[in-house]
Amino acid sequence: MRDPFCVGKKVVYPAHGVALIEAIEEKVVSGCRQCFYILRIIGNDTTIMIPTHNAGLVGLREVIGRSEIPRVMAILKRKDVEICSNWNRRFKDNWERIKSGSVYEMALVLRKLVVLQKERNLSFGEKKMLENVRQLVVSEIAHAAGIDPREADGMVERTIATA
Repeated sequence: MRDPFCVGKKVVYPAHGVALIEAIEEKVVSGCRQCFYILRIIGNDTTIMIPTHNAGLVGLREVIGRSEIPRVMAILKRKDVEICSNWNRRFKDNWERIKSGSVYEMALVLRKLVVLQKERNLSFGEKKMLENVRQLVVSEIAHAAGIDPREADGMVERTIATA
C-alpha cells in the first residue's frame, strides 16, 4: 500500500492543528518494528510520533484546499445554530466535534461559542475552548490560502462580526 503522506507535507492532526511531516522513521516498539510519521505541530513546535498504520484511525488528514475556505466561512456566518443549554452536554458535544479533526465541525463549534458569548459569559473551560478552536480554524485557513495567520485571523474576525 502506498503511503498517503510524505516528508514535507502539511497535514492536520485533530485537536492539535496543522503539522509538518518532518520524517517517516522505523522504530522498534515493544519488540515490533513500526513506521512512524514524525510531526511537528506548527502552532506550538511540539513533536508527535504517529504510527503510519494508525494515521486514518487518529484522523490525520490533508489540509483543506483553498476552494473549501468559503464553506468554512459560510459556517462561521450561520444564524441557525442550536446551542444546548446543559453545560456538560454542550462542552462534551463541542469537544467531540473538535476531536473529529474536521475543520467544518471546528468552525461550527467556533460559531456556537461566539453566539453563546454574545448571550452570556462563557465558563473558563468554554473560553479556553473558544481560543483553541479559533486558533485551529485560523491556522488551517492560513495554510489553505497560503496567507499569514494574522491575515486569516482578520478574515475570520470579519466573517464572525458580519454574521
